[in-house]
Amino acid sequence: DGAGAAVFSAHQADKEGVLSAKLGGDGNLTDLLELANSGIRPNPNVPGRYITMQGNEVFKQAVRNMSECAVCALDRAGLTPHDVSLLIAHQANTRIIEAVAKRLDLPSEKVFINIADYGNTSAATIPIALCEALEQGRVKKDDVLVLVAFGAGLTWGALTLRWA
Repeated sequence: DGAGAAVFSAHQADKEGVLSAKLGGDGNLTDLLELANSGIRPNPNVPGRYITMQGNEVFKQAVRNMSECAVCALDRAGLTPHDVSLLIAHQANTRIIEAVAKRLDLPSEKVFINIADYGNTSAATIPIALCEALEQGRVKKDDVLVLVAFGAGLTWGALTLRWA
């Protein structure tokens, strides 16, 4: 398991820091990745007490929605995938990250992947990856970063920022 945190503060420059964000979700797709028998007092005798996932369909939804969300966030910032210095995606699956990068036409050197080192740490994957990218010198002042995630529900989001 893992955890991560970020500290944000007001910034005077309008071309640094968080440039744009985009969130999305589709509750109609909840059966693709769910814990059906959940809640405060789940009944162990009722089916659905384990997480179920329709992996192939989740893969397709993740790639499509993460890619579209990233492009939308970039567009809101007046940028294109060509402007991206580094893509930091939710580290759930290397194939998903590589497929998103391919859709954005990003070369591998502009994509950060560390899932082999930590596994899927759920909501902590992006903060951990960002920290590691900083430690490795892969993020520099004025770099354009796209942080993009996908999760149960189904939900997705992207953040475009210029590193200050």
